[in-house]
Amino acid sequence: MRLNTSLAALGALSLPIASADYATNGTSGPDENGLYWIYSDGLSAAFIAYGASISRLLINDQYDIQRDIVGGFDNASYYEIDQQHPHFGGVPGRYANRIQNSTFEIDGVTYHVDPNENPTAAAPQGADTLHGGHDGWDYRNFTVVSHTNNSITFSIVDPDGKEGFPGEVVSYITYTLTGYTWDFKMVALATTKKTPIMLSSHTYWNLDGFANNETNTALNHTLYLPYSGQRVGVDNILIPTGDILANKEGSVNDFWSAPKQLGASLNDPEALGNCGFNCTGYDNCWLVNREEPYNWRDEGNFVARLQSSWSGIQVEVYSDQDAFQVYSCNGQNGTLTLKETQGLHGDDPDFPRTIPKYGCLVMEVEDWIDAINHPEWGRADKQIYGPGGDPYVLQASYVFSINTTATS
Repeated sequence: MRLNTSLAALGALSLPIASADYATNGTSGPDENGLYWIYSDGLSAAFIAYGASISRLLINDQYDIQRDIVGGFDNASYYEIDQQHPHFGGVPGRYANRIQNSTFEIDGVTYHVDPNENPTAAAPQGADTLHGGHDGWDYRNFTVVSHTNNSITFSIVDPDGKEGFPGEVVSYITYTLTGYTWDFKMVALATTKKTPIMLSSHTYWNLDGFANNETNTALNHTLYLPYSGQRVGVDNILIPTGDILANKEGSVNDFWSAPKQLGASLNDPEALGNCGFNCTGYDNCWLVNREEPYNWRDEGNFVARLQSSWSGIQVEVYSDQDAFQVYSCNGQNGTLTLKETQGLHGDDPDFPRTIPKYGCLVMEVEDWIDAINHPEWGRADKQIYGPGGDPYVLQASYVFSINTTATS
């Protein structure tokens, strides 16, 4: 890594204002479970260096009972040894989501990156690359560069050639709590060569804290995507085809015309295959089509709203990104154990202390997936970065409140 003025400027851009008080406020390091805690008046959150991951998010529900509403493990050490590696709460990078055939082209040069998904006889390591490869960013330990009572910043240096990606990338990830809002900002700079960059937060949500005594799934949660009348068309292994599809009103993927419970359309014939071969559920990339000009921070301009009438907890997602991936935990099968801060503590066989199929929801703010292989979409300026150019920046705010409205 070569330190220069541009890197110093990147650090200044990404660090929270509160970091100026670091020396006076002070903060302890990680707790006995390896967690770095931050706080606000309405929220508490814990993060770990592995993947710059969120591990806890605590909020009181409508009955003033504290709920931990994100998936994770009790101890930070377990993230590295768990063989399933569900990308719990981490930052996938340097390129989130899937890359077709694990290849892309920049300025006439074809690059081959580490394949790690959908192995076949012809491609035993995988037919595509998911979340940056076998050793993507959420498999690595970040460095804590600032930690205050309400904010934490992580950094990573991704070397030239790692997982096959060209050029060095330096990135800062900042999480901040204010009132009932969780803000994050992800900044990355390509220092030596042009390279694709697309990041996200891969957080597993269950707004009931996995403690709903009526259902152990998240299919009771209501989702609203007001700007998402279109989605990226994919094949049966979820690789974009290049087609942009309409989410017709009343269809399985219609969450724009009105709020809808996640489970409301899963019995429709159209739902089978919606998330890949023989898969019923969601693992789709919705486009965020906002009329220009807009300010993504303005109240009411959320790109997504998720709500549970059981807990009353609601989150509105605000973001500067132009796409939104939703995964309904179709691949979970009851082998991931809940944290001690979650679930029902008893011996009821109907409510085991594990995450079942459909037991959670991942919501990823990001750009159009695999756009590096679809130049016809015109997304190069959002996904290809080089030395001397602007940094990659992702910003999002998750605004929490209590809303007990029931929606079918």
